[in-house]
Amino acid sequence: MDLLHSLLFFFTLVLCSSLTAAQPSYFINCGSADNATLSDGRTFVGDVKPRQFKFSGDRSKTVVNSNQSGEPLYQKARVFRIPSTYQFQVPEIGTYILRLHFYPFSSSPELANAQFNVSASGHLLLSDFSVPKNGSDLIKEFILSLKQNPNLRLHFWPRSIAFVNAIEVIATSQNITEDNGPYVSPEGGSRGVYKGQKSKVLETIYRINVGASDKKPYVDGDTDLWRTWFPDDPYLITKDEAKNAPYYGTGVSRVPGLATTYDAPDYVYVTAKMLNSTKSDVSSNLTWQFRVSTGARYFVRAHFCDIISRQMGPYMFNIYFYTKFEQKIYPFNMTAKFAVPFYRDFIVESNDLEFVNVSIGSSGDSIDKSYMFLNGLEILQIKEGVAPDPGVDGGVSFHLGLLVGSVIGGVCIVAVLVGVLFVIRRRRKRTKPAELFEWGMGPLNVVVGSQNWTPNTSPSRVSSLSNLQLGLKIPFFEIQQVTNNFDPSLIIGEGGFGKVYKGTLKNGIEVAVKRSNPDHGQGLAEFQTEIMVLSKIRHYHLVSLIGYCYESGEMILVYEFMEKGSLRDHLCDSSVKSSSSSRVGLSWKQRLEICIGAAKGLQYLHTGLDNGIIHRDVKSTNILLDQKYVAKVADFGLSRSQHLEKTHVSTEVKGTFGYLDPEYFSCLQLTEKSDVYSFGVVLLEVLCARPVIDRSLPRVQINLVDWAITCQKEGNLESIIDPSIASEISPNSLKKFVETVEKCLKESAVERPPMADVLWDLEYALQLQKMAELRNLPDDSMTDASVSLPFPVARRLPSMSFADDDEEENVLIDRHTGEVFSQFSFERDGLR
Repeated sequence: MDLLHSLLFFFTLVLCSSLTAAQPSYFINCGSADNATLSDGRTFVGDVKPRQFKFSGDRSKTVVNSNQSGEPLYQKARVFRIPSTYQFQVPEIGTYILRLHFYPFSSSPELANAQFNVSASGHLLLSDFSVPKNGSDLIKEFILSLKQNPNLRLHFWPRSIAFVNAIEVIATSQNITEDNGPYVSPEGGSRGVYKGQKSKVLETIYRINVGASDKKPYVDGDTDLWRTWFPDDPYLITKDEAKNAPYYGTGVSRVPGLATTYDAPDYVYVTAKMLNSTKSDVSSNLTWQFRVSTGARYFVRAHFCDIISRQMGPYMFNIYFYTKFEQKIYPFNMTAKFAVPFYRDFIVESNDLEFVNVSIGSSGDSIDKSYMFLNGLEILQIKEGVAPDPGVDGGVSFHLGLLVGSVIGGVCIVAVLVGVLFVIRRRRKRTKPAELFEWGMGPLNVVVGSQNWTPNTSPSRVSSLSNLQLGLKIPFFEIQQVTNNFDPSLIIGEGGFGKVYKGTLKNGIEVAVKRSNPDHGQGLAEFQTEIMVLSKIRHYHLVSLIGYCYESGEMILVYEFMEKGSLRDHLCDSSVKSSSSSRVGLSWKQRLEICIGAAKGLQYLHTGLDNGIIHRDVKSTNILLDQKYVAKVADFGLSRSQHLEKTHVSTEVKGTFGYLDPEYFSCLQLTEKSDVYSFGVVLLEVLCARPVIDRSLPRVQINLVDWAITCQKEGNLESIIDPSIASEISPNSLKKFVETVEKCLKESAVERPPMADVLWDLEYALQLQKMAELRNLPDDSMTDASVSLPFPVARRLPSMSFADDDEEENVLIDRHTGEVFSQFSFERDGLR
């Protein structure tokens, strides 16, 4: 048996080494049945009848460029109207360069209007992507590492349409990126060491050959990586102080453990920029400036090779990012001889000015203060977006020659496969996948840290759904069982995402199952955002995500079941069937408690994470009530990270008409104050118990906010209050509530209060209502009192906010607020 194990181990090593040695690369001419050969010798094969990869794009089409005199690679394009996938077989472990070519030729105007997402094996590469309408081609390059799945799946997710002209997948066994580096903050200071970069995707933003005399880009075809290096002069902002070093024609010396040709070719290291000492002082710095996206993280690699020294010694200089971070570069301490390439890696976070400055300058420890140089620079954005990773159904078999070219014999392969299958079968009996969902678990409010989150877009902003390992993934067949195969009688609601079904787990726990419907206008981006937001946050007043399903085009979310339906169900008569068997009238005190719960949830969204989250669709249908009428904010599909909105510019207005912040709608200025405005509309809806937009009413009353403002100006606000609660509201409580609504609905966002202040005011209004009921004062009724009565003077303590982490917080908050309000004194009728 030991001998058998030894043989299996040996042949496994042989097989793995042969697979690694093969290192397959793919060059695809999309939309074409013909091959396209470029001037550099590369041949791109057509994708119409693929033999070496799989393609699930049966409903895609080919468009043809009417100008046949251009680049052969851009004569055709593959156009997608539904999600489609290319699948390439690659070794299980390795680093890959992925390039996507886009050219919206003028003979097909639809290409210029394309908008789509692109993902690769669970990593979101491009979000809401559109090709610039400048008449030129665009190449997007990414570097990614695969550690488990031996298939690289490239997905196109159209919003309108998607297209691509060509695809490159280049494999390399070399480690061309490191896993950590010094972390430089926007202020220029150090945040220690950033680790785990290799688990992310890198998008190439700049690849610079510093000191190149040729003004044309250089393509390093010698390494078979085909990277393009651009000259540095357009980015150099201290041109008078710099000069090109003499071309080093004798060649560089490679030292094991330092830079290899896969890190950068010789051509990069035999050129450099150095200080022009005849035109500048030795204290001058050489600075390059690069425009980047604000709030993003970048992997920066600086290439060095001393081709300017004539003797060895303590020659050194500093490299700077922004103005505060510096690191000493001491070439001879590392290389012990001339012309040896090496590099330094950094993780740099961009500032609000949307640029990164890289400088080199003299070191006080150097015997020559003019000694400084830079050979090359690479800036790659760390992509943290997520995307589902569906498999490919059908397709054409892979070309087997890539797999068995150097295997020593068929008998060895059979032996290895038998051994591997035996081991896998044994392991499957002992373990189960990390993503297998356990029915019977309660709601999973899982905190995964406060990473830079960029849901739409941008963004910006997160680990892959397939890599979350949160135990949230649910097989589709189990969801069918829970919903009785989506029985129409179990529908409890319908919204922008799709229908919502009531389901029951095997252990009797009830859940809400939200199934996407493409006709409802929300899709993949909202699906991804909802999962990522709810997997990052935990709060008693935010709805809990139990799991999700993404199979065969189905996008399904499973939540804790909210027995009492939405807040709107209890305010307005509706033809929409809800989870609540019948509408139950809410008392004024209940309404205040519900508003307070929703305010706590929104306050946590805005302030509970490092960057904060803007909900962007606050409305009464997105405030759900559990069996005890505890309010929980739901539906995070349109949410945005405040980190992305530091510039206060949004590319697209999202939300619900009637609740939209007018400043956001007119100026595209999105902040957390947009949520405050929408919540003010909800407060008004709670007071009046009518729809925000009701077209059955006279024109002046259609819009609730406009009507309320008109009534307030006429001194007749009490006429729009819900008659079912008018007699029970304390005038003082009502006065404070109306004052809070008025502040939330300010036209200018800067005049609106933060959610912490809104929460404070609502708790104040509740305490006033409770005191009125406790004292049972005769004038604390609506019978003979008007909302125009002067509000009692109160000595207010500084604003406080409360953190709600679990169910017990309800009791704790009541105790704390009681202690706070016990410190108020009221002046009224001479009574203190």
